[in-house]
Amino acid sequence: MSLDPTARPVDPVTAAPGANRRGPNALLVIGAVIVVAVAVAGVVSFFWTPFDTGFTDTANAKVGMGVGGHLLGTDRLGRDIASLLMAGAKTTLYVGIVAVGIAAVIGTPLGILAAMVPRRYSEFLMRCTDLLLAFPALLLALMFAAIWGGGITTAMIAIGIATIPSFIRVVRSGALVVLESEYVQAARVAGRSRLGIAWNHVLPNVLGLVIVQSSVSYAIAILAEAGLSYLGFGAGLTTPSWGLMLQESQSTLSSYPMITVWPALAIAIAVVGFNLLGDGLRDRFDPRLAGR
Repeated sequence: MSLDPTARPVDPVTAAPGANRRGPNALLVIGAVIVVAVAVAGVVSFFWTPFDTGFTDTANAKVGMGVGGHLLGTDRLGRDIASLLMAGAKTTLYVGIVAVGIAAVIGTPLGILAAMVPRRYSEFLMRCTDLLLAFPALLLALMFAAIWGGGITTAMIAIGIATIPSFIRVVRSGALVVLESEYVQAARVAGRSRLGIAWNHVLPNVLGLVIVQSSVSYAIAILAEAGLSYLGFGAGLTTPSWGLMLQESQSTLSSYPMITVWPALAIAIAVVGFNLLGDGLRDRFDPRLAGR
């Protein structure tokens, strides 16, 4: 066993024979394609959409696909549905990035801390995590909206806080495995500090878990934001949102259901894409799951 604490840590899982020779699996490819498509639509909407999302044309309201140059038709106010979907993707990306970013930045170090501190402190931290985990993201966001008012910012913070426990639990489980490895034991024998071990050995080896959890949490954030916007606690009337599109289409559900179908389909595809990406990344980072 090497006792060189400066040696680059090697994860016994990712170092398994053939771990780096496997190509991307089908789940990873499909999920990545969907996620990239959503991201491209959102980014492009910053600079261009087929029609102005703020322009209403009641004379051409609820027209069908392809009529008047509207690829997916128009809503009850005559706004182009394809343009609204593109702009809604931008909102979805923004909310997901910020919410997952909050959860990852706070949850990752807390998960490592929970794995490295004495057992009694770790148990206290995990029971606090269980308490927070009892509050679903949607419920917590509604509580925040009741106190500070609805809006995208409130939704992002609430979703991010509600997702922190998931990161703590996942990172802690991975960190406990890393702390039992030979190279960490060698670092301890060599007198490395706990902070040095956490930064140089534990964190690099749990990043794969963080990435996988981020992808899964992103899907949860999309659903939460859409639900909040549907209930009127998320995006404002001037901010395009898939959930808001669903809310506004209720009055035309029986007469023109396609206005409801498109945003619902966009939400479903985006959630499936991020979930598939998470499953594909999980299989990629854990060769023991290959072939299952």
